[in-house]
This record gives sequence, structure tokens and C-alpha cells, in this order.
Amino acid sequence: MTYPLEFLNTIIKAYDIRGLVEDQITPDFAFAVGAAFARYLEEEREPGTIVVGEDMRPSSSELAEAFADGATSQGMDVIRIGLASTDMLYFASGKLDLPGIMFTASHNPAAYNGMKLCKSGARPIGQESGLLRIKDLIARGVEIKLRPAGKVREENLLNEYVDFLLSLFPTVSQTSGRHLKVVIDAGNGMAGYTAPAVMARLNVDVVPMYFELDGNFPNHEANPIEAKNLVDLQKRVLAEGADIGLAFDGDADRCFLVNEKGELVNPSALTALVAVRELKRKPGSTIIYNLISSRAVPEVVAEHGGVSVRSRVGHSYIKKMMAETGAIFGGEHSGHFYFADFWKADSGMLAALFALAELGESELPLSELFQPYNRYLASGEINTVVADAQASMAAIVAAYEAGHEIDHLDGITVTGQGYWFNVRPSNTEPLLRLNVEAGSQAELERVTKEVQKIIG
Repeated sequence: MTYPLEFLNTIIKAYDIRGLVEDQITPDFAFAVGAAFARYLEEEREPGTIVVGEDMRPSSSELAEAFADGATSQGMDVIRIGLASTDMLYFASGKLDLPGIMFTASHNPAAYNGMKLCKSGARPIGQESGLLRIKDLIARGVEIKLRPAGKVREENLLNEYVDFLLSLFPTVSQTSGRHLKVVIDAGNGMAGYTAPAVMARLNVDVVPMYFELDGNFPNHEANPIEAKNLVDLQKRVLAEGADIGLAFDGDADRCFLVNEKGELVNPSALTALVAVRELKRKPGSTIIYNLISSRAVPEVVAEHGGVSVRSRVGHSYIKKMMAETGAIFGGEHSGHFYFADFWKADSGMLAALFALAELGESELPLSELFQPYNRYLASGEINTVVADAQASMAAIVAAYEAGHEIDHLDGITVTGQGYWFNVRPSNTEPLLRLNVEAGSQAELERVTKEVQKIIG
């Protein structure tokens, strides 16, 4: 079966494949992806086995099965690891040194599903690193060759995943550090599967929220970057008198923190904290941060003897840059955190463990622990629907080109006296995304209103 490019262009995004289950991401389409991915891996001389993981969405298991049929039709073997978070799939790919695919639509609503692909060793596959070729193979249709079909076997790697994460934290155990009370909002996503296995090994009392695996998301969308989806967690942290709250997205590759006051911890501050811990372990190392992260991140890295490198937004760029620079850690303001010791892949659970380790070793509450890293005020991401994104961006450049530093690494970033902002177009929607950071509330409000007026 073949698929027109017009159709494929709507669901094959910059970093993954994602669309509506009934109309786009169907078993027939998953079979086609399995056959095309197998052909691509053969071209790349990758190992002849694919690791397949799936989230809790009602369609994920059926799609994973259809994908396995497509891959084995090309002679590829498949290891199905069953229910998994995306970082658990990356663990399997790294540990087994095999290519992999995760069936998930991450934080998207219940009507969606999708696929995240990687090469052996959890190396990323995006549009610039293989996804365009896979799209071409799907469009052409891959013939079933007369060769022995591959085999499918099942393997549960949850315990090995937990063992590996905790092996990176010799001081985090059931007996060390202060005893913490932790509220976890799994959002009915995969953290409801992985968090109990991890937290059972730590010196913590867990207050679970929405741990029931339910791809219909009956409580709220599993998207903690939206403030409305954190409200329940914030209230529960205060009601329980907890030390920390953790919020995961649907496939648990992102993690957000709430402090003991019920306040959201700036994800850039968590990037800075992890960077400091890693620099203590490996002094002078390189840290990657994306360009919408707080300017506090490179400041903190420099103060602790590290080298900071600024990256475009997006996991494929971060992982590529980590490989090129030998960086030990990378952080994105969207809640993705990447670790050299985790095959340069992102892990929400690993980021949570860093925060718990730091808090458990300190006598300070979480709000005070992060004070050194909260140096500026931020607008958060403001999305505006525009008729012509390029025209709006050109107008911004024209307004600020005199007396300002402007760069085009990802969209446009304008740096002025006491503030900076970035405007970049969405990869999938007719939107411009605006992020502003400033040294004072008055300056933050002034710049935000000024840029929004130009965007129109």
C-alpha cells in the first residue's frame, strides 16, 4: 500500500510521526511504517532487530502489532517490550544497542497517536536524520521480499531500567538523605507505570495522583507545560505539606517540578541545578541549553567552571550537538533533559531523580534550593495565530535592527539592554511563539506588549 506525500506531510513532523488514530495513524499505516523503517535500517546497515515500546493509549498495542508485522515482513526481528515510557524505550535501544520505535502521541489528546523512532544506541531520527528517507519509502511502498520473515519476542525491561537509573545515583537509596514527601501527578500516563517501580527504591513517601493508565485522560491532559494541567498537583502539594511535586507528560519523557509552596519551578532553573551537579562530577565539561532557556543557565555554567553551548529548540539538534561537543548534559525550557550517561537521550524520570537527590542532600526547602538559579523574569511561551509568519518576523527585525543584537539561530532572537526575546514559527501550525525574559517586571511587560503589537 502506498500513501500520497500530501497525506504524509500532514503527519510526519520534524521529530516524529503523529496524527489522528481513526483517519491517519491506522494499523495499515503502522504496517507500512514497519516495512519502510526496516528497509531504511537495512540501507543504514543497522542491526537486524527493532525494539518496540507502547504507551497506554487504547490504540497503541494494535499499532505496535501491525508495525511488527510490517517489519518482520522485511526479515527484521522485533523485540516488544510492552508498556513503556519513551525514555524506557531509549534505555532499551541504548542498552541493547538496537534501533527502536515508541508508539505514543506524548502530551496530545486521546484521539491522537504517533511514533518516535531512533537508531541503535538511542540515536535520534528526525527530518534531517532519516525521517525524510523513511517518508519517501512509505510513499513509494515497500515490496514484501521473498525472504524468511523475522521473529517477534517479548521482553520486560522495567526492572533493568530502574536499576540503571539508580546506578547513576549512589547516594539516592531507601536509607540515605532526608525523608521526603513527594506528590506525583502521572496524568494517567506512563509515569503511572514507571514511577512506582522507581520510587519504591527511594527514601520517599509518595502521594500518587492519576496513576491509573488511561489513554482517554479522564482527569486532565497529560501536558504539564500548560498551567491549567498543574493546578491539581499544586493544590495537593499544599494540602499534603509535601516537599516537592512532580508532573509528567503522557509518555513521561518530560518532567516539571512544583515546590513546597505550590509554585512551578522554572524548567531553566532545573537545567542549571542539574548542570551544577554534573559539573561537580566532571569539572570543565560542556552543557547544552536551548535558546529559549533563561540566560541564568550559561551564567551558572560559567560560574561553576563549565562551557555552555546554545542550541536550537528540538531534541534532534540537542542530541547532535551533544555528540559533536562531548557535552555531559543538555536542557530545554520545555522540560526535556538530556544525559550523556543515558545515551544522550532525554529522560523525565532521570531529571526528577536529580532534583530528589539534591533536595534529599540539603536541609533547605525546594523554593530556597532554586533561588540561586532564578535570576530573571519570564513571560512563558505566548502563541499567536498569524496569517504570514515570515512577514511578522520581518517586521520585528525592522523594528529592532537599530541598537539591538539580532541572531537567526532559530527564528529571531533580539537582545536589548536588560532583556531578550525570541520569536519563532511553529513547525506544525500557523503560529508564532514568543518568549521574553527581562530583569524587571515592568521591562518584561513593556517588551512583551511591544512585540505582540508588532506581531499583530
